[in-house]
Amino acid sequence: MGQEATLVIVKPDGLIKSLTGDVLSRLSKTGLKIIGAKVLEVTPELAHEHYRHLKDKPFYGELIKYISGFLHGENRVMAMVYYGKDAISKVREIAGSTNPEEAEPVSIRGAYGRILTTGLYENVIHASSSTQEAEREIKLWFEPREIVIELYPAKDAVNPQTKKVWL
Repeated sequence: MGQEATLVIVKPDGLIKSLTGDVLSRLSKTGLKIIGAKVLEVTPELAHEHYRHLKDKPFYGELIKYISGFLHGENRVMAMVYYGKDAISKVREIAGSTNPEEAEPVSIRGAYGRILTTGLYENVIHASSSTQEAEREIKLWFEPREIVIELYPAKDAVNPQTKKVWL
């Protein structure tokens, strides 16, 4: 694979437990560049659109509550775009298996994740699973002006404050 981008989200449990520094340190071992980063609240609309591919799963409602901060009492995540050679596979390897009990102990999810009594995986971070998902997710979470390189085609916006929008 070549140069690619991937979305990484430090979820509310990761921020509440002050794991952001540990997560960033582990991800720095990939040699990838951060080309976009921000802390934000997750609206219900953003949560539903992000996890739309899981809407038929029995845990969908809990997943929306989790990413939106309702399970932890604080709605705050850190979203980042990493870029470089084999970005998706490198980040996913360090992130570990979605199920914290199946994740390697040295992975982020293996070290910091847990399974709640509801069966929900509280796994600290999200990492894009494919180039198609990465593009969809990055365009959902970021505006073109929030990324320091021209990652995907964009056009001038009608609103001069926005400047550019994704095509």
